[in-house]
Formats: sequence, C-alpha cells, structure tokens
Amino acid sequence: MSKSGKVKIIALATLWIWATVTHAQLNEAAKSAVLIENSFRVEPNVTYGLAGNYELKLDVYYPKNAASPVPVVMFIHGGGWQHGSKEGVVLQLLPYLEMGWGAVNVEYRQAGVALAPAAVEDCRCALRWIARNAAKYKFDASKIIVTGGSAGGHLALMTGMLPASSPFDNQCAFQDDDWSVPWHDKTPVVAAIVNWFGITDVAAMLHGDETRSYALSWLGSRPNREDLARQMSPVAYVRAELPPIISIHGDADTVVPYAQAVRLHQALSKAGVRNRLLTIHDGGHSRFSDEQMENAFETIGEFLAKAGLNPISQH
Repeated sequence: MSKSGKVKIIALATLWIWATVTHAQLNEAAKSAVLIENSFRVEPNVTYGLAGNYELKLDVYYPKNAASPVPVVMFIHGGGWQHGSKEGVVLQLLPYLEMGWGAVNVEYRQAGVALAPAAVEDCRCALRWIARNAAKYKFDASKIIVTGGSAGGHLALMTGMLPASSPFDNQCAFQDDDWSVPWHDKTPVVAAIVNWFGITDVAAMLHGDETRSYALSWLGSRPNREDLARQMSPVAYVRAELPPIISIHGDADTVVPYAQAVRLHQALSKAGVRNRLLTIHDGGHSRFSDEQMENAFETIGEFLAKAGLNPISQH
C-alpha cells in the first residue's frame, strides 16, 4: 500500500468507525469526529524540500470552507531522531482539528539518513514552506504553532527558537521565489510552541548523568560534536523576544530527564519569556493517564488563548 493510502486510512478510519458503530444517536465524541471528517481535506505526501537525494514530505490538513484564514499547527513526530513517522502520530492532530485549526504533519531526515543538524534544517525548511503556502490552504501565517513530543518536542523548540540569522536555514534558501528580498528578512515568526517532554539541552546528553544513547548516535563521531551539540540545544537560544512556550513533562521521565524541562523553564522565566511548565506528577515518557491528558490539553488551550490564539470554532 502506498504512503498516501496509509495516511488516508490512519486519518479517516477511526473517524468513520466512531460514526458508524453508534445506533440511534451519536454521542458528542462521535459527532465531533463526523464533523471533522466532513470539514477537512487531506493532501498527503507533499514534497517540501530535497536534501541530497532524499525527498522531504509532509501532510496537509486544511478546512474545506473556512470563511477566513485559520491558525495552523505544525506537528513534528518523535523517536529520538532515529525512528518514528508522521503517519504514526496522525491521531494527535485531532484536538487541533476539532478546534477548527489547520495542521501540517512533517517528516524529516532521521539519523539513519543524515546526522545532526539535518533534522533541524528540515523542520526549519518545513516552517518556511508553511508560510510560503499559507494563502493556498487558507492558513494564517501569523498564527503558526509548532508542537511535537520527545525528539519532536526538541525540533519544535528549535524550529520556533532559532534566530533569523541562523545558518541552519540555508539549506532551503533556493526554494524561495523572490530573490530580491534579503533571505533572513523572510524568516517566519512562530506564534507559540507546545513542547511535549522534548530535549532542551543536547550538550548535557553527551556526558554525565544525562547521557543518552540516542543523542550520542545523532551527533555521531564528528570532531566538532561538542560544539554542534550546544548549537542543537534550545536552552542556547533563550532570549526575550521568543514566542510563548508551554512544556508538558512527567517528573518520572527516564528517557528525557525532567530536569531539562526545569532548566528551560527557569531560563525562559529569567529572560522574561511568557512560558509555563506543566508537570505531570509520576508521569513517565509520554505515559499519561486519560485525566492527565485532558488536563494537559485544557492547560494548553488556556495558555494559547492568553497568547491570543483562541480556538476559532468548536465542532
């Protein structure tokens, strides 16, 4: 089966089941699922860039009949920069689609294809692609929210925190049609970042108590890996003009140390950046109860609303 077929099955099968298994009357969850399916179109496996011989793909979820441009969430999957897929996280888009937002689900080069900083470069190129194509899909380019979990959380932070002068944007410079405007003047500004238990200090994962094998593998054995690890660390880019950032992290996480979320939160607060750390007590790595997940999304909704990113509709 093609990737396109898999995307459609993953994205729509669950919604169809919700709608058809009920008998006389749909419950609220089923009604919401039916309306999401009826309100959105999916454009799978759109090529947003080419790195060497590797074709970079993303899936676009956009409203059929939006009266005005809608906010859009850029979703980045996790997997320690080693594995995972955009198809595997499709259902995590549903809370945003339920609010009436658009969504772009991004893949990137993993360690088996290219080591750091390839994944960061790819996600920055995907961000630029979203801004460049916002009008086509009725997205509001001033309301791009970046999110992801674990390595995806790290990449969401890097995507939203890197300065316009970053050399990690250079890979996709040629893709812009208008060469009369200075390249860095066209860097999209992210409206908010939702970080689910993401790595914030890659450098700390090369030595000591926070050493993790997936970080070692992603950096490889290149001679400048220490410097590169610092350049790949979101904590290195904390400054006053950053967008609002909310982090959700379990204090029993052994895959990505909870201390990394604390350090980012403290640094952001010191710099005066609007941010919040939602601690999931006794929460492991992405292992939260239904109640904890509901609370997390309620907290995210409140945080985004205070940042001027109110849901535009409720299905």
